[in-house]
Amino acid sequence: MSKKISQLTAVSSANITGSEDLAIVQSSETKKTTLNDVQHYIVNHLDPTALTVGLDQTIDLGLSTYDDSELIVLSWSGGNGHMVLTLPDATATKNLNRVKRIITDSTFSASKKARITPYGSQNLDGQNVYYEINKAYEGIQVWCNGTEWFIIQKKA
Repeated sequence: MSKKISQLTAVSSANITGSEDLAIVQSSETKKTTLNDVQHYIVNHLDPTALTVGLDQTIDLGLSTYDDSELIVLSWSGGNGHMVLTLPDATATKNLNRVKRIITDSTFSASKKARITPYGSQNLDGQNVYYEINKAYEGIQVWCNGTEWFIIQKKA
């Protein structure tokens, strides 16, 4: 029986194995493949989100503007001090198993600081405290388990 795409039953990502047939259009012809086959052709790269930040600024990474931001490159502008990057709500479904990477460029120094802060009363590495970046070319990678954020890598 033929169905329109809008009439198809949704698949739960928890039930996908990668061996299921997928339809793909190639040169005006509909063909079949599998997710496992498609993954071999996906390019592994990150498109950075460049942010210019400065003294007393607060940026909420939970805003929809940053939904697709996996790599955030910070540049400092202005006087010395600190700014705050608030991590997204760890309990939001879209953040389960999400990774965020934050790095600084050459404009950062010991007197120009970015504070990576958990959302509300949530935790970053088991505590409701910020992680501070205060060097040029420093970075942090965090991962969310659906309850809190974990620091999984630091670059100093």
